[in-house]
Amino acid sequence: MSNPNNFISHLEEEEVIEAIKTSEKNTSGEIRVHIESRCTKDILERAKEVFYELKMDQTKLKNGVLIYLAIDDHKFYIMGDQGINDVVADDFWQSTKDVMQAHFRKGNFKQGLVDGILKAGDQLKYHFPWASDDVNELSDEISRG
Repeated sequence: MSNPNNFISHLEEEEVIEAIKTSEKNTSGEIRVHIESRCTKDILERAKEVFYELKMDQTKLKNGVLIYLAIDDHKFYIMGDQGINDVVADDFWQSTKDVMQAHFRKGNFKQGLVDGILKAGDQLKYHFPWASDDVNELSDEISRG
């Protein structure tokens, strides 16, 4: 079983976190990345569990985005809360997943995460622009299971 702590290097992790910070400075939206070794149930169900565990459902505007990865299973899922899901195009999450998957297939996991985060951040910025009273509601750190 792979160790989620070793999925990307420390330097790569810093770049992923910087992409989250860059995206979030332009929006009230929140982006989180969660990495674990295995997904022992349906990936949608597990992503929902993590979404709630990380309190992503508690953002003021319901505009949280979770990128969930089960590295040994070679699976990932992008989950947006109701606020963002109501305003993005129907194929937005699939197109974001496609961008990420192209990098993942080449073993470039950091760049796949960064590109997915920035793509989600662009939509969050468009639909939920930053306002002077916005606060960072959730940690930008990568969580692990």
